[in-house]
Amino acid sequence: MPVDEGLNQRMRDVLAAHAGISEKHMMGGLCFFLNGNMLCGARRHHDGVGRFMFRVGKVNEESALSDPAAQQVVHGSRKLGGFIRVDVHDCDEAALRRWLHLCLDHAAALPAKP
Repeated sequence: MPVDEGLNQRMRDVLAAHAGISEKHMMGGLCFFLNGNMLCGARRHHDGVGRFMFRVGKVNEESALSDPAAQQVVHGSRKLGGFIRVDVHDCDEAALRRWLHLCLDHAAALPAKP
């Protein structure tokens, strides 16, 4: 599951205007954080498809999953509540900005982590 720098750069470009953003390699890819709270991630999977993962929060999960491009994130056999994934071919720049805005709103409402 290689890290896909193209996907990561797309996220960096959108998140560059926001203070408090950090990055960490985890979950087989690169994840982005706002004030220590996970926002999103990206990686290329075994099937060759690049995917974005967005932490929208449990409150927003049902609404997010009503988008036909969004799917529930399953890590191993465990469903990750509040996380959705979107294949790269279903996520143009406008969609990426919309998903990241939702992630930023969710993370901004959480207390900062050291």
